[in-house]
Amino acid sequence: MSEHNEAATNVTTPDAGRSGFRPGSVAAVPLATIAEVLGVAAPEGINDGGVTGITLNSRAVEPGDLYMALPGASRHGADFVPQAVEAGAVAVVTDDAGARQLALAGEQPVPVLIIDQPRTAVGPLAALIYRSQPSEGGYPTLYGVTGTNGKTTTTYFINSLLRALGKKPGLIGTIEIVAGGEPIPSLLTTPESTDVHALLALMRERGLEAASMEVSSHAISFRRVDGVMFDVAGFTNLTQDHLDLHGSMEEYFRTKADLFTAGRARHAVVTVDDEWGRKLAELADIPVTTLSAKDSTAGADWQVAAITARGLGSEFELRHVDGRVLRVHTGLPGDFNVANAALAAIMVLASGVDERTLQGALDAHDPFSVGVPGRMQLVSTEPAAVVDFAHNPDALARALEAVRSPQEGSRVIVVFGATGQRDQGKRPTMGAIAARLADVVIVSDDDPHDEDAASIRAEVLQGAHEARDTEGLSSEIIESYPRDTAIRLAVEMASVNDTILIAGRGHEVWQEVKGVNLALDDRVELRAALTSKGFSVSTDQRIES
Repeated sequence: MSEHNEAATNVTTPDAGRSGFRPGSVAAVPLATIAEVLGVAAPEGINDGGVTGITLNSRAVEPGDLYMALPGASRHGADFVPQAVEAGAVAVVTDDAGARQLALAGEQPVPVLIIDQPRTAVGPLAALIYRSQPSEGGYPTLYGVTGTNGKTTTTYFINSLLRALGKKPGLIGTIEIVAGGEPIPSLLTTPESTDVHALLALMRERGLEAASMEVSSHAISFRRVDGVMFDVAGFTNLTQDHLDLHGSMEEYFRTKADLFTAGRARHAVVTVDDEWGRKLAELADIPVTTLSAKDSTAGADWQVAAITARGLGSEFELRHVDGRVLRVHTGLPGDFNVANAALAAIMVLASGVDERTLQGALDAHDPFSVGVPGRMQLVSTEPAAVVDFAHNPDALARALEAVRSPQEGSRVIVVFGATGQRDQGKRPTMGAIAARLADVVIVSDDDPHDEDAASIRAEVLQGAHEARDTEGLSSEIIESYPRDTAIRLAVEMASVNDTILIAGRGHEVWQEVKGVNLALDDRVELRAALTSKGFSVSTDQRIES
């Protein structure tokens, strides 16, 4: 691909960067080169001024773009070719069905390239057009983090450590995208591949030296990271989630494992504290560094040890099998944040950072005490009030265990629900976990989407009631909705010695109900309820999003 790019002429796209994702200047790639890469004949007699962008959304087309007209769930992208051409698309790539549709519509004013599976070409073409990771280098060192839980926090930890090392990093994730300018709120955990490659090119253009990216199973399944090469890929854990997409844990694992192959990453750091991590470490066909955050797991290259409490967080050691030791601290509560901090440290080390330099940054800057919006975000201390994104069984259990106070008489009050049109099997499981680990369980709504909210709550409540009744638990179980009412109820019930956990939505500021986005930020509602009752709220700006 780099040979084709070298033949390109330098053209500045007039409106480049309008989307916020694109670099300001893109070298035009001849359409003949694109046809060659696709393995098709270039249309005869074309006026080949070249391609300076790529998109599969007709509403995002900019002058000079290649429009990818893909088949969709209900409509074909070919339906929108006229809008794309009107916006400035200079060529179209589509499949046979799209080409037939265009032929029936009449003569097309731009060249149309036809291939069997255009979806597979989107990522590689975006890499070619934006030169996101050119063979001669000069692009950011790229860290990719996948797993069920911990992706967001680990990427924030990586970026904080990189800043402590004096580097200028970028970020692509669930909460925001940072590419050297103002942060851009995210709509997807991992953006579409056209945006990913444009962002990497933008980061390179702005002189960013590194970037961390959350890589969801949806991103791998839907080919959003095609054509991307990660310098270091990290694995946190695998627990039940997204089975509505994958169908089984084995298929969920296989999707995640695809990131740890030679075509996608150069080096892996794998947490081996569950069976899936151990299996991944064995199957990966790239160099693997293994990590264990549990004292009971033997044989890992790096082992977390000597964990002691330090404020709300922990300090610990990372011990290598050859005797080397790193001293680490995180200010965030929970053993899972020890695991996240450990993974971030070893991923940065695996990218080639000198160990003594890394230790110096850890000692001087305390990078793993950075606040992560909506991840164990402390809103108040008396009572302790925390907002967390925990939205699956494992994450909810870990969050509830992390916020339990050793103070006698202290209760844990949890407010949570389950998302509509997602993995229904986890709903009663989450209800049972809450009944076991909390003193007061308030079941409310998450994002119902188009599903009946009462039915979702009923499934969660069923699991909670069954666990309480069959296991002889003493937890109080309450149904309360809408969610802001449930949050106010939790605060009304709390004493200064209690802990309130608002789980499931984290940093999200909209609740989708029957296709309508309703303004709802758990942090805002929690602060308002606490203030109304006369409690103080935290003013620590590190936790603000």
